[in-house]
Amino acid sequence: MSDKWLHIVGIGEDGLDGLTPATRAVVEAAEVIIGGERHHQLSHAVSAERLAWPSPFDALIDQLKDLQGRRVVVLATGDPLWFSVGARIGRAIDPSQIVYHPQLSAFQLTAARMGWSLADVETLTVHGRPVHQMVAFIQPDQRLIILTTGAETPTQIARFLTERGFGDSQMTVLAAMGGADEQRFDGIAATWAHEVPAFNTLAVHCIAAPNAALLPRVPGLADDLFHSDGTMTKQEVRAATVAKLMPMRGALLWDIGTGSGSVAIEWMRAARYARAIGIEPRADRRAMAAENALALGAPKLELIEGEVPAALSGLDAPDAIFIGGGLSEETFEIAWANLRPLGRLVANSVTLESEAILMALHKTHSGQLVKIAVERAEPVGRMTGWRPAMTVTQWSLVKR
Repeated sequence: MSDKWLHIVGIGEDGLDGLTPATRAVVEAAEVIIGGERHHQLSHAVSAERLAWPSPFDALIDQLKDLQGRRVVVLATGDPLWFSVGARIGRAIDPSQIVYHPQLSAFQLTAARMGWSLADVETLTVHGRPVHQMVAFIQPDQRLIILTTGAETPTQIARFLTERGFGDSQMTVLAAMGGADEQRFDGIAATWAHEVPAFNTLAVHCIAAPNAALLPRVPGLADDLFHSDGTMTKQEVRAATVAKLMPMRGALLWDIGTGSGSVAIEWMRAARYARAIGIEPRADRRAMAAENALALGAPKLELIEGEVPAALSGLDAPDAIFIGGGLSEETFEIAWANLRPLGRLVANSVTLESEAILMALHKTHSGQLVKIAVERAEPVGRMTGWRPAMTVTQWSLVKR
C-alpha cells in the first residue's frame, strides 16, 4: 500500500458524513484534493491544496503525474469506476498506484427510489456524450436509468420517446439524491414540462403505443426506417451481413461504400460502445448516413470522404470490415492487411463483375461463399405474387 499515492474517492450529497471512517481519514490527510466545484463544497471542512478539474479535461492526467509523491485525492460523484473519472485515470496511471473508494452510485440510488431491480435495468450515460445514443435502447417495457447532461436532457429524451410512439412512457427525474435537498419530478413523456436541476438522473419506463416504432438491437431493422436513395443493403441481407461481422463491445468496423449507413448503424446498435467508420465518396449519401445515425441511436458514426483504397490509409485498425461498394482485389488486400487478428470481413456483390472478384478471392483465401436470394410478396393486379430482389453473392472469412 505504500506505493499507492493516489486515492480516487466517491462522494455523495451527504459529503464527508457519508464516507466510511477509513475513507474519511484518507480525505482528511490529503495534501492535494482535485474535483469539481460541487465536490469541493461537499468536502469544504478539510484543509488541503484545492485544484479544479483542468480544461481540457485530458490535462488531468499530466497534472496527476506531476503530483506523484504527494498525498493526492481525486473526488468523484458516486462510484468512480461507473461512467466516471476513475476508469479514465486507471487507463493512464498504473492501477497499482491507485486506491479506489466507491460510494453508492446514482444508478443504485435511483433503482432504490424506483423500487427497480438494477439487474433488470439498462444503465446509460449521456453526460458529455450525444443524447441521441439512448435512442437505441427505446423498446417496449424497457426500464432505463440515464445519467444526464443537464437540465435540458429529460425534455430531449421525452421528445425522442414521443416521436417514436412511446409518449406514454413514465419518466422520473431525481436530483440531489441522498442529501437534504433531494427532489423528485414525475411525468409522462408526451406531456413532460418540468424544469429540473442541472445535475440530475433520469428513470424511464418505456411504454409503447400500438403504432410505436420497433427498434430491436439485433440486426434487421425495416428498410423504411432508413433515409435512402434506394442503394442500400436490404433488411434480410443486412441481418445476415451484420451477423457475420459479429458486433462486439467496443469493436471497430470499416464500412467501405457505406451509402445510407445501414450496416454501420446496425453494427453500432448491436453491441455496447461499438464504433464504425463509414467511407463514402458521395456527399449526399454521407448526409443520409449522418441523418440515419442520429435517428436510430448511433450518433458517433464517423463518416469520411474518399475513394478506396486510398481512403483507407491512416485509419485505426478495424475488428471487422464490410465491403459494400468499391470492391477490388487491391481494396481487399489493403483492408485485409489492416484487419486485426480474429477480425471478420464480409463482402457483398450484386453484379457479375464484382462476383467474379469474390470468386477469385475465395479461391485464394478460402472463407465462406454463399448466395442470398430474397423474394417478397407484392400485389400483382388484384392478386399477390412473389417479386424477387437482386441476388446477392456474399463472401465472408475470419482472419486467423
